[in-house]
Amino acid sequence: MYHHSGSAVQRAAGSTAGLLDRQSPDTETILFQRCNWCGTAMYHRLLCPVCQGSDLSTERSAGTGTVRHATVVHRNTPSARNVSLVEMAEGFVVRGRVMGPLIGVHSGDRVRLSTVKDPVRGEPVFQLLEEPYRAWH
Repeated sequence: MYHHSGSAVQRAAGSTAGLLDRQSPDTETILFQRCNWCGTAMYHRLLCPVCQGSDLSTERSAGTGTVRHATVVHRNTPSARNVSLVEMAEGFVVRGRVMGPLIGVHSGDRVRLSTVKDPVRGEPVFQLLEEPYRAWH
């Protein structure tokens, strides 16, 4: 089977509709699906958002991506927190938190999946790959 991301394709054993295989408790990777018909990568879907196909394969992400949107949330939390949309190298978008100063995370920043997960929300936690450039320092 041709696969353009270069990572190993895994089929969820005994699952229908390509549900994510949760056999391994690996916290250093994100599992996502790829449509076997059109090749679209997606995160936590039952059907492909492009062709509505249900023939999905489960794959492991390399864990690197780019922040597409970052915001600071102040409500429903004891302290402010970062919420970001990260486009992973494989082409899917995931919502998560980027570690670091709240105002230091911007669109276009390169990030890597951290080994920890948000204990409350269960969302992926990322860390910046490069320290942000600070011209005034």
